[in-house]
Amino acid sequence: MTWEHPRGYDCQVAAAAEYARRTGVEVTWEFRSLQAFADAPLEELAAAYDLLVIDHPHVPLAAAEGLLAPLDGHGLDDRLAALAASAVGSAHTSYAHEGRQYGLATDSAAQVAVLRPDLLDVVPEDWDAVLALADEGRVLWPAKPIDAFSTLMTLAANHGTPVNAEPGTFLTPEQAAPLLDLMHRLAERVPDWCLAANPIEVAEALSAGDTWSYAPLAFGYTNYSRAGFRPHRLRYVDIPRGPRGVAGSLLGGAGVAVSAHASDLDAARAYALWVASPEVQAGVYYDAGGQPGYAPAWDDDRLNADSWEFFRGTRQTLEQAWVRPRYAGYIEFQDTTSPWVTAALRGEITDAELVRRMSEQAERLLVPAPTHHLSEESA
Repeated sequence: MTWEHPRGYDCQVAAAAEYARRTGVEVTWEFRSLQAFADAPLEELAAAYDLLVIDHPHVPLAAAEGLLAPLDGHGLDDRLAALAASAVGSAHTSYAHEGRQYGLATDSAAQVAVLRPDLLDVVPEDWDAVLALADEGRVLWPAKPIDAFSTLMTLAANHGTPVNAEPGTFLTPEQAAPLLDLMHRLAERVPDWCLAANPIEVAEALSAGDTWSYAPLAFGYTNYSRAGFRPHRLRYVDIPRGPRGVAGSLLGGAGVAVSAHASDLDAARAYALWVASPEVQAGVYYDAGGQPGYAPAWDDDRLNADSWEFFRGTRQTLEQAWVRPRYAGYIEFQDTTSPWVTAALRGEITDAELVRRMSEQAERLLVPAPTHHLSEESA
């Protein structure tokens, strides 16, 4: 099971066809919409499918609940070590938990900037330049709940005050104030529909007409940088510089994982390792619309030439990206609090109320799971 986009589905179908040709093993992929895939409980998906494309923040909870099969310890450790050595930033380790590897970063992404080079002579280097361009009505920004939340997390890490710097903490009002002020100023300068838009919708708008020319924070999609995908090509570059340069962007991407209930664990693990291999990532996987996750593909001259230097142009941001808190409660924290960020941007709740609510949820969810010890009597 994967998600409905060439970057999520077409690349896996093409890779599976090549795998069947080489090995005789057939892998059949299905998809859901990106939102439906995000909303479906991983427990249900792991019960129904052998292979899953997942987001790395799901790993701690999935590991705790025994939903995913570890990839290490089954004669594949040398190949896993080679992948770890060729990781882009923290992408590979984001699928590890408590010493076990539960997925492979076959798709690496973070919030980056995107532009129309034919409409923009000077790329904004910092947030003052971004706001100045937004004053001209030329900027878009995906700020639906999960993306507004992601922006807040990125800005916090870039300012040197990452969320959950101490377990169970969010941000103090003093830390949150400049971040939310910047987000409000940006929200006031972009179209209202941006507060319900995701990165795909922003990329579609940028690539379709000549009104807008730039978005400062949006998860990258190499598809829009390739000739012929849309009427106009987009170029992806590093995020606007802040207090820590381009460091702190929220790490996204997707990875291939094996269900603990897979009908053939060894066959599923073999496919996962194969599709993550440099040959496949820089070959059939990319050519069918995939966005490779490991450095050999990111360094590949052919792929960079084909994608308007997508990989080299965003590499610095990816290498310094911020990894979300590694707790089983994180997904509930993200799902619960994301709508509140957009609500604050709309003026439906105050910034103080947002910080208070998110702090309460952090205290509850961004902490290690309790360890239960048996008493002598119960033992």
